[in-house]
Amino acid sequence: MRLRIASGGAGESGLIAAWAKAFIEYMVQEHQYKPFSIGWYLGDTTQSLAYLEAGIVDAAITYHEAAENQSIAIGAAVRSVYGFREHFVLVGPKSNPAGLKPEDDILMMFRKIVSQGSADSSNPPDTTVRPPARFLSRFDKSATNIKESEFFIKIGQVPWSLPYSTWYHQYPQYPQDALRAAALLSEYTLTVTYALLASSKIAKNLQVFKAGSDLPGDPLLNPAHVLLGARANPEDVAIGMAFLDWVGDSLGGRKVVKELKINGQAIYSEPPL
Repeated sequence: MRLRIASGGAGESGLIAAWAKAFIEYMVQEHQYKPFSIGWYLGDTTQSLAYLEAGIVDAAITYHEAAENQSIAIGAAVRSVYGFREHFVLVGPKSNPAGLKPEDDILMMFRKIVSQGSADSSNPPDTTVRPPARFLSRFDKSATNIKESEFFIKIGQVPWSLPYSTWYHQYPQYPQDALRAAALLSEYTLTVTYALLASSKIAKNLQVFKAGSDLPGDPLLNPAHVLLGARANPEDVAIGMAFLDWVGDSLGGRKVVKELKINGQAIYSEPPL
């Protein structure tokens, strides 16, 4: 194995497999390498960066700029390239117990979930009429968990702290499992595009209330970067560097990102030029 890559969503969506196939073909055809293998190590952003620092993997695909900058600052990563754009999506029950409106921004939506969730905890609604307002958190140090926590903190809430907020449901699972639970329990949750596309039957039971765009500054934009570790296998550093170069090439990684789809729908968008 000449290149070990840690990531969560990029592996589950099939992007790492698609990148690996195309990159190996490129290295064999253009640089006369013998065919080699690339491995995927499952881990959320926090785990992936820990694997990178420990030298367990050579590269990591992560989704949190501050954590990525920290990895570079402490010398765990030596290089970073913008790989693709993922998008966060706020979904919830079609009954919409928190009364979210299309014109609400994402912080207003979180305020309404908190307000109605607190009210329903004190005075539970008739569940034959509507479910109580609850929020399902992956609570796993993933980029999604970090992002939702940022939203709660921005509105002055820390529902995971004691005394525990009963409307805040901690469910530390990967995106598709978390989405399945949210649909089953009629709860709001923050997810990502690929999880919705890959779980189309489940998604039919949920409503999308707010989805991210490619606009700079959109709080639901989820930029993904590829980091090369300082402890990458010395014999394969050249392959790691070549991979990061290839990821940013319009005929390489960017082309794969553009063409990767689920049920005919694009999963990611290319990074800005």
